[in-house]
Amino acid sequence: MPAKFSPEILSFLDYARVEKGLAFNSIESYRHDLKKLALYLQGSGLELEHVRHENIRKFLESLYHQGLSARSAARHLAALRHFFQFLVKEGKLAVDPARDVEAPRLDHSLPKYLSSQEVDALLAQPESASPAGLRDRAMLELLYATGMRVSELLSVRWEDFEPNLGVLRCLGKGRKERLIPVGRSALKAVETYLRQGRSGLVKKPGVSFLFLNARGGALSRVGFWKILKAYGQKAGIHTPLTPHMIRHSFATHLLERGADLRSIQTMLGHSDISTTQIYTHVLKERLRQVYQSHHPRA
Repeated sequence: MPAKFSPEILSFLDYARVEKGLAFNSIESYRHDLKKLALYLQGSGLELEHVRHENIRKFLESLYHQGLSARSAARHLAALRHFFQFLVKEGKLAVDPARDVEAPRLDHSLPKYLSSQEVDALLAQPESASPAGLRDRAMLELLYATGMRVSELLSVRWEDFEPNLGVLRCLGKGRKERLIPVGRSALKAVETYLRQGRSGLVKKPGVSFLFLNARGGALSRVGFWKILKAYGQKAGIHTPLTPHMIRHSFATHLLERGADLRSIQTMLGHSDISTTQIYTHVLKERLRQVYQSHHPRA
């Protein structure tokens, strides 16, 4: 990172981590995007106080020339907006050069999701004869029952459950806490794992994470992805399976069965309803397919 821009960028990253409570992955994403901006400004001979709307627009154009997608460019612009808003707020800049820059138009591809039958096949895969099998069944049941992000799932601690109320406290993006209902099937799987399986994975006292790896530590994202991929193959699911696909399945199946969009937004932890509205497109596409498959004159 160019040295002359480092103090401002590092100051912003500290602010995002400490005051905004953003996760490590979000901080690293900001660092990556702002480093690109700093290199561009250095190559253009520009100081931060001289950056204007046109410079930001040309920077985004340079990203397109490097082959970045509209979605990646939009992510860069979001990082720049937060960065320059911070500098204005701190009194280090008089004007926000990214304020009126238009975001690139995104081609919203519909999220992939599993059918109810595929979910049933997936949840039936873990064996109940071992601690790891009981853990895996509890993880998969809980992921589908709540629609949590994988990072949220793996951060769950046993004390986050309120089994009598059937809810789970979840710490999401920006360290925002939300309560998510948990169905009977998932609660039963978690209780069975706690009663019969977790103690077989514990290697030392004091680890409060619910889902442990073979060494007794918290299960990693990569570890979970490998587990999910293996069970997807065993279940005969040919689409490459990701944790986010389970999240999409959770939301889509709720919407298909009549849940309202605001409730789904709350359970998913979306700060903006527009993020949740993608699932209405999924439902419309599903209705269109049903119509074309079954109407005699379609």
